[in-house]
Amino acid sequence: MAVRISIRTADYDVEGQMAQQSTPPQWSTGKSPLRHGDVPFRAGTVALASAVVLLVFAVAWMLYTSSQEARTAFGWDLLFGSTWNPVETELNPVSFGGWPAVRGTLLSALIALIIAAPLAVAIGIYLAELCPPVLRTPLSFLVELLAAVPSVIYGVWGVFVFVPFFSSAVAEPLSATVGAIVPWFAGPIATGRGLIVTGIILALMILPTIASLTRDVLRLVPNTQREAMLAIGATRWETIWLAVIPYSRAGIIGAIMLGLGRALGETMAATMLVGNTQRISESLFAPATTAASLVANELTNSVSSLHESALISVAFALFGITLFLNFGARLLIWFVERNTRGGRS
Repeated sequence: MAVRISIRTADYDVEGQMAQQSTPPQWSTGKSPLRHGDVPFRAGTVALASAVVLLVFAVAWMLYTSSQEARTAFGWDLLFGSTWNPVETELNPVSFGGWPAVRGTLLSALIALIIAAPLAVAIGIYLAELCPPVLRTPLSFLVELLAAVPSVIYGVWGVFVFVPFFSSAVAEPLSATVGAIVPWFAGPIATGRGLIVTGIILALMILPTIASLTRDVLRLVPNTQREAMLAIGATRWETIWLAVIPYSRAGIIGAIMLGLGRALGETMAATMLVGNTQRISESLFAPATTAASLVANELTNSVSSLHESALISVAFALFGITLFLNFGARLLIWFVERNTRGGRS
């Protein structure tokens, strides 16, 4: 007959087999401030987490109150109007319409996301699943190095290297051939700066961020997911496509949304490449503007308090767009995690 002895929270028999715990482990309630520092640690983490939330509300409140003058004067025209004239003249009164900047921000970020997301996910899959071990570390280092390059470097390279090449090799041939049929590719090509050039450079900037996060997410997939597929005769590609990616797709979506957030808020490279023109054109080759570049160019040189308030209103709109997209991304990730079989990434 086995003799059972009790050792703290686990029960063992003489054969060395652990019996099921009758009661769950009791953790410290934090009532004693001297027990492992639970109370100071808990208070510190709660304070830091609350500070982040309060900071977001403080930024939103500052933008809201500072933009009150412009919102009172122009209402919804401040967001959907297309005329931006900070200096009053005899023919044109003062008018502030931020739709060209909002439209340029959304289009340039969308172009960047369409280009960067598939390439970045493919790079992450290669680094995590297919890359030889001898090349994995140097290639991962190079990808992360691209993420650390300052945005002004991308802007300078875009202005002096990419824009001349893109104008002569891509923009002008497209404008001459399909420009009359597709207004998005219509000419003429003036300086070469525009939305599509900005979107391509933004794609290069967010690509390493998405690729690095995708690689890290795929590495967290348990090997049992791969072994189960290989055991039933699946190929390497089928294992990645049917087992690894579905398990980690919530994390991949989060990585893509993080890259989108950077593309929406990029300032320096967009300012150097977008053309900074307040006109709306159907052509992606035409100069345009973004919310970040508009605020960066004019805020320090505002001619009146109304002008400054209008610029802060554009910044407030960009803040709202970012929050809305992040909230939508969280809902999408929650929905994907809820419907993912086999676990969560």
